[in-house]
Amino acid sequence: MSDRRCPAAHLDDPTVCGGPVVVTVLDRFNAGADGCEHHGARLLASLDGGRIYPLPDAPPGASIRVFKAAASIRPFCWLDGPRTAPSQLSRAENHTQSGR
Repeated sequence: MSDRRCPAAHLDDPTVCGGPVVVTVLDRFNAGADGCEHHGARLLASLDGGRIYPLPDAPPGASIRVFKAAASIRPFCWLDGPRTAPSQLSRAENHTQSGR
């Protein structure tokens, strides 16, 4: 990607895109943004009830890679500070703490 970042990149997230735009991330109200796998995962991790869909020209497995990556990313991971509440932890961390 050029100096521009994909629509899924949060304004406060300083990271660069991880490739072309290949997925659409939707929230529980069906508002969405297209993004690269990197920012798609970061956005999905920050949504409660979000969903991921591959774009028609996405490489095979793009949406599942984003889904799996999002499970280990904390919501709004670019923010600093202590994180102890379940809503501040990744799905994987919450899963581990619940003993499942």
